[in-house]
Parts: sequence; structure tokens; C-alpha cells
Amino acid sequence: MGGSAPSDISLMKLALRLARRGYGRTSPNPMVGSVIVRKGRIIGRGWHHGAGQPHAEVEAINDARQHGFDPRGATLYVTLEPCCTHGRTPPCTEAILAAGIGRVVVAATDPNPAHAGRGFTILRSAGVEVAVGVLAGESAALNAAFNHWIVHRTPWVVVKAALTLDGKIATRIGESKWITGPSARATAMFLRQGVDAILVGVNTVLSDDPGLTYRPARPQAIKQPALRRFVLDSRGRTPLHSRVATDEFASLTTVVVTDQIPRPRLRALERKVVVWVAPARDGRVDLPWLLARLGQESVTSLLVEGGGQLLGAFLMAGLAHRLAFFFAPKIIGGRAAVPAVAGRGARDWREVVRLKNPVWKSLGEDLWLTAGLEMSE
Repeated sequence: MGGSAPSDISLMKLALRLARRGYGRTSPNPMVGSVIVRKGRIIGRGWHHGAGQPHAEVEAINDARQHGFDPRGATLYVTLEPCCTHGRTPPCTEAILAAGIGRVVVAATDPNPAHAGRGFTILRSAGVEVAVGVLAGESAALNAAFNHWIVHRTPWVVVKAALTLDGKIATRIGESKWITGPSARATAMFLRQGVDAILVGVNTVLSDDPGLTYRPARPQAIKQPALRRFVLDSRGRTPLHSRVATDEFASLTTVVVTDQIPRPRLRALERKVVVWVAPARDGRVDLPWLLARLGQESVTSLLVEGGGQLLGAFLMAGLAHRLAFFFAPKIIGGRAAVPAVAGRGARDWREVVRLKNPVWKSLGEDLWLTAGLEMSE
């Protein structure tokens, strides 16, 4: 923000670092951090730990008081506009006014059109000085999934694949472990940590029998919320003995079928997992319907991990927001090897999927490409 004092910027950077501590734990709420400063001294810090728990501003106010500091007249820095409505917790605007905060510095405005700017109006009407827009871009990027979901009510979609330099995800007989090395696999697991749900096609379940769980490299002090798992399976071919249907997280597995599924098979699956019967489009699950249903279930972010048909469907239909591809320095070769992006493909250059702002990073011997995607909506 032009004209922002260096102190405001540095303190907002601290608030953003605090907000990131909530990565993977706050959904369907955003990640938010807050810092309270009086006479140039930080007297309180806080971040949102999870839905239903105190918001960052309240955490910072409580932190100041617990350390013997009175926040009256202080400046509060927060990465997102303070809420002004009753939800699972009382409005943060009330807590700020009750604490006697004199100035509030905010990064980003609430993306919800029903609430945007209302918190600022309440605070200013009560005589609180409000500054808005300090590192707004960084705050928006941090909560890209929440910002999209709260407006569109569909999840933010990331397509992910581990592939060879010639674009293959498995050999001609289906072998796929392990294409990439430990660093790339750890980064892929970090992506799983940050989403609400993971989606694969039934062929991935049939060929790999994956667990589709988040497995941290080190035990965490705060328990990670369990990851919801979705399998697209028009005809109900998911094996009843597969890991997603039998492990300790089977209750978090949803198999999405169409009316093509035989009734006996439907009843058998329903005894093991949650089953959604979706409308079909060209014989497959209607993806826009699926995204709308996921949004209704408060799935704010979705990681699509394959296989090639599913990634191709999302990419060619313009339904993905970001791409995360991990390239290994290997070549499988051959027409029969499994491609990372299958389906009908582009007919000409006008249908080619275009990436925005690609970023490459080395992960051991592998390369990680992240980029935005041009959307159809």
C-alpha cells in the first residue's frame, strides 16, 4: 500500500506469519493473524486456531491481558477485516471496542459481499482510526481458497500430479511408485495438509489402492483435522476391501456414482462408505454438479490427484484454479504408458490450457511447477 509506514508493513508481516500457523486447521474459516502494539512495543499476538475457536483479534487481546498489558489505546494489526456478525463466536468488532483499541490496521477487506466493509464502518463510527490495505495482496493469496468459496460457494481446485519428463504417471503395466523423490513427496503431503478434501478417479483406487491420508513427517502438537476423500466412480467399481473403504477413516470416504450403478452394488457400497448419486454428463459424473455439492458441504479447497482422465477433465473444462506438477528426471516412453493428462485433449491452440505466473522450484533431483490456470467461469 502506497504511503504505509515501514512499521505498519513489518508488523503486518508478523501478523501474516502468525496467520500461517493455522494452515490446514481453520477451514471453513480463513487463516488470520493479529498483533497489538502500544508505544512501539508488541504487547499481544494471536492467530485463529480453528472454526469455533476465538478469532485472531480476540486471541491477541487475551494474550496482552494475560501478560499484564492493558490494550486500551493500542494499535491492533490484523490480516483480515474484523467480523461484525454473530457466528460460532461473537463479533470481533465488539471485542475491539470493549478493549478500547484506538487504531486498527487491516490487510484485506472481508471477501464476503454481505459483510465487506461493515466492520470498518462500525469501528469508525465508534471513533476508532482504521487503515486498510497494508499487504492486502499477501493476505488475499494466503486465503485464496476461502476467498473463492465464500463468493462462489464452490471449492478452490488444485490439480496435482507426479510425472516423468515425458509426461507419464505410470508404466505400461501400471507401476507408479515412486516417480519422485522424498522431498517432492513431502511437499505433496504438505499440499494435502492445506486442503479440505482429496479427489481421485476409481482407476487410481483400482490400480494403486491408495490411502489418501495426510501423513506428517513429524508428530504435531496440534492434531490435524482428518482429510475427506472422494472417489469418482460412475458404475460403483470401488472394491469393498480397498483401503478407502476399510481403514479407520472410511467414514470420511465418499464414492460418487451415477444411476449407471447396479442397485445391489449401490447397497453394498453404502454399507461401507458414504455414497452420492450424481447426474451424469457423457456417461461420467457431472463435475460442475460435484463442485456445487462440495461447496454446500463446506469443502473450501479440493486437491485433485488423478488419474490422467480426471486431471484432463478438470483442466480441459477450465474447472481448476492452480496446478502443482512434480517432474522427475526420468523417462518412461511408449504410447501405452499412462499420461498425466488424458481425455480428449485440445483440438487446436485455442483450446490449449494456459498457465499463469508459473514458478519452478528444485526439490532434490525433482522440479516442482506451480501456476495459476485460466478459468472458464
